[in-house]
Amino acid sequence: MAIVKVIEVIASSEKSFDDAVKQAVKETSKTIRNIDSVWVKSMKAHVKDGKIRSYGVVCKVSFRVGKDKEEKKAKDKEEKKDKE
Repeated sequence: MAIVKVIEVIASSEKSFDDAVKQAVKETSKTIRNIDSVWVKSMKAHVKDGKIRSYGVVCKVSFRVGKDKEEKKAKDKEEKKDKE
């Protein structure tokens, strides 16, 4: 049974909303593994002098918690060697 945790992150970009979402995933993945999905909760454009200067997003990032399959395989392999 997989357990999924959801965190909320805020990101921005001077290029586009799409790039802001990509930045959210990029930065989050530096400290969080096993990211499964991103839901964009809200979007906001910052305007200055009648022009859009930056795009902001609030995202819900979902990720699996616990050991991933590769870690489990490595641990099982190590335990098997120790028993031999």
